[in-house]
Amino acid sequence: MASATKIVPKIDKVIRLCRKGCTNRPFYHIVVQKRTDTQDGPVIEQVGSFDPIPNSSNEKLVAVNLARIRHWLGEGAGVSDPVAQLLGLSGFLPNHPRTLIQAWRNRSSPARETKLDPIFGIAPPPTNPNV
Repeated sequence: MASATKIVPKIDKVIRLCRKGCTNRPFYHIVVQKRTDTQDGPVIEQVGSFDPIPNSSNEKLVAVNLARIRHWLGEGAGVSDPVAQLLGLSGFLPNHPRTLIQAWRNRSSPARETKLDPIFGIAPPPTNPNV
């Protein structure tokens, strides 16, 4: 009896973030690299950029070449989780589950009304006659 082996496609390229910028001032390039390369390794192609620090209008800037990302996804490239979150927010991919969890945690709970129940058996503080 022949054993059924599952053929898993080998992903050798990945679209991920490459950190640039200075200390305390990160800036990321969205790049295509070999999966085995480190973050600072050789880049096949830069397909976008991401600035996580909000500008004066409180916006985080993202620039993405969707045509090239579509090309690399068609070639079989994988996508890292942070890039999948960015592409999900841009509407290119479905929303990443981590985005929904983060939104759920960041939501503001409605203000509760607190009522002070009178405590029976305790006398109110005495009024000060000297005032």
